Amino acid sequence: MFHNRSVLRSRRKELRNNATPAERILWGILQHSSLGGYKFRRQHSVGPYILDFYCPAVRLAVELDGDSHFTDDAVVYDQERTAYLNGLHITVLRFLNTDVFENLTMVGECILERIQGHNADLNRTTPCPS
Repeated sequence: MFHNRSVLRSRRKELRNNATPAERILWGILQHSSLGGYKFRRQHSVGPYILDFYCPAVRLAVELDGDSHFTDDAVVYDQERTAYLNGLHITVLRFLNTDVFENLTMVGECILERIQGHNADLNRTTPCPS
Protein backbone atom coordinates (compact mmCIF):
# COMPACT_ATOMS: atom_id res chain seq x y z
CA MET A 1 0.00 0.00 0.00
CA PHE A 2 1.45 3.33 -1.08
CA HIS A 3 -1.07 5.58 0.70
CA ASN A 4 -1.44 5.43 4.48
CA ARG A 5 1.18 2.76 4.92
CA SER A 6 0.63 0.71 8.07
CA VAL A 7 4.21 1.35 9.21
CA LEU A 8 3.32 5.05 9.60
CA ARG A 9 -0.07 4.49 11.29
CA SER A 10 1.05 5.29 14.84
CA ARG A 11 2.95 8.40 13.72
CA ARG A 12 -0.08 9.67 11.75
CA LYS A 13 -2.27 9.13 14.80
CA GLU A 14 0.23 10.94 17.02
CA LEU A 15 0.31 13.90 14.63
CA ARG A 16 -3.52 14.04 14.48
CA ASN A 17 -3.77 13.91 18.28
CA ASN A 18 -1.11 16.61 18.70
CA ALA A 19 -2.06 18.94 15.87
CA THR A 20 -0.62 22.43 15.93
CA PRO A 21 -3.01 25.31 16.58
CA ALA A 22 -2.78 26.31 12.89
CA GLU A 23 -3.60 22.74 11.79
CA ARG A 24 -6.63 22.64 14.09
CA ILE A 25 -7.92 25.93 12.71
CA LEU A 26 -7.43 24.93 9.07
CA TRP A 27 -8.97 21.51 9.69
CA GLY A 28 -12.07 23.37 10.86
CA ILE A 29 -12.70 24.62 7.32
CA LEU A 30 -11.55 21.46 5.53
CA GLN A 31 -13.32 18.72 7.47
CA HIS A 32 -16.74 17.35 6.51
CA SER A 33 -16.16 18.38 2.86
CA SER A 34 -16.89 21.96 3.92
CA LEU A 35 -14.64 23.58 1.33
CA GLY A 36 -16.38 23.36 -2.02
CA GLY A 37 -17.62 19.84 -1.23
CA TYR A 38 -14.10 18.37 -1.51
CA LYS A 39 -13.02 15.71 0.95
CA PHE A 40 -9.73 16.25 2.74
CA ARG A 41 -7.78 13.84 4.89
CA ARG A 42 -5.43 15.02 7.61
CA GLN A 43 -2.08 13.43 8.31
CA HIS A 44 -2.33 11.26 5.21
CA SER A 45 0.81 9.42 4.17
CA VAL A 46 2.08 9.08 0.62
CA GLY A 47 5.12 6.87 0.32
CA PRO A 48 7.48 7.79 3.17
CA TYR A 49 5.92 11.22 3.80
CA ILE A 50 3.01 12.33 5.98
CA LEU A 51 1.04 15.23 4.52
CA ASP A 52 -0.72 17.75 6.74
CA PHE A 53 -3.84 17.66 4.54
CA TYR A 54 -4.61 15.78 1.32
CA CYS A 55 -7.48 16.00 -1.16
CA PRO A 56 -7.39 12.74 -3.14
CA ALA A 57 -9.95 13.87 -5.72
CA VAL A 58 -7.53 16.45 -7.14
CA ARG A 59 -4.23 15.12 -5.75
CA LEU A 60 -3.62 18.23 -3.69
CA ALA A 61 -1.42 18.35 -0.58
CA VAL A 62 -1.80 21.34 1.74
CA GLU A 63 1.15 21.94 4.04
CA LEU A 64 1.46 24.38 6.92
CA ASP A 65 4.91 25.74 7.68
CA GLY A 66 6.01 27.02 11.06
CA ASP A 67 9.42 28.22 12.20
CA SER A 68 10.96 24.74 11.98
CA HIS A 69 10.62 24.82 8.19
CA PHE A 70 13.06 27.69 7.75
CA THR A 71 16.34 26.05 8.72
CA ASP A 72 18.69 25.16 5.87
CA ASP A 73 18.13 21.42 6.43
CA ALA A 74 14.36 21.82 6.54
CA VAL A 75 14.31 23.83 3.33
CA VAL A 76 16.26 21.10 1.52
CA TYR A 77 14.02 18.39 3.02
CA ASP A 78 10.85 20.23 1.94
CA GLN A 79 12.25 20.70 -1.58
CA GLU A 80 13.05 16.97 -1.88
CA ARG A 81 9.66 16.05 -0.47
CA THR A 82 7.85 18.37 -2.88
CA ALA A 83 9.81 16.99 -5.84
CA TYR A 84 8.86 13.46 -4.79
CA LEU A 85 5.17 14.38 -4.51
CA ASN A 86 5.22 16.32 -7.78
CA GLY A 87 6.67 13.20 -9.41
CA LEU A 88 3.46 11.44 -8.35
CA HIS A 89 1.37 14.28 -9.84
CA ILE A 90 0.49 15.62 -6.41
CA THR A 91 0.41 19.41 -6.22
CA VAL A 92 1.80 20.91 -3.02
CA LEU A 93 0.26 24.10 -1.69
CA ARG A 94 2.15 25.66 1.22
CA PHE A 95 1.02 28.24 3.76
CA LEU A 96 2.69 29.80 6.74
CA ASN A 97 1.05 29.19 10.10
CA THR A 98 0.68 32.96 10.34
CA ASP A 99 -1.40 32.92 7.14
CA VAL A 100 -3.92 30.67 8.90
CA PHE A 101 -3.97 32.83 12.04
CA GLU A 102 -4.15 36.17 10.27
CA ASN A 103 -6.17 35.47 7.12
CA LEU A 104 -7.99 32.14 7.19
CA THR A 105 -10.45 33.33 4.55
CA MET A 106 -7.63 33.95 2.08
CA VAL A 107 -6.16 30.51 2.81
CA GLY A 108 -9.50 28.84 2.13
CA GLU A 109 -10.00 30.83 -1.06
CA CYS A 110 -6.49 29.98 -2.25
CA ILE A 111 -7.07 26.25 -1.64
CA LEU A 112 -10.43 26.34 -3.41
CA GLU A 113 -8.95 28.28 -6.32
CA ARG A 114 -6.21 25.64 -6.69
CA ILE A 115 -8.79 22.84 -6.55
CA GLN A 116 -10.95 24.46 -9.20
CA GLY A 117 -7.96 24.99 -11.49
CA HIS A 118 -6.19 21.70 -10.73
CA ASN A 119 -6.02 20.56 -14.35
CA ALA A 120 -4.07 23.63 -15.42
CA ASP A 121 -0.80 22.89 -13.64
CA LEU A 122 -0.40 19.71 -11.59
CA ASN A 123 3.38 19.65 -11.18
CA ARG A 124 4.16 22.80 -9.29
CA THR A 125 4.47 24.08 -5.76
CA THR A 126 2.35 27.14 -5.38
CA PRO A 127 3.01 29.73 -2.71
CA CYS A 128 0.02 31.44 -1.22
CA PRO A 129 -0.60 34.79 -2.92
CA SER A 130 0.30 37.85 -0.86
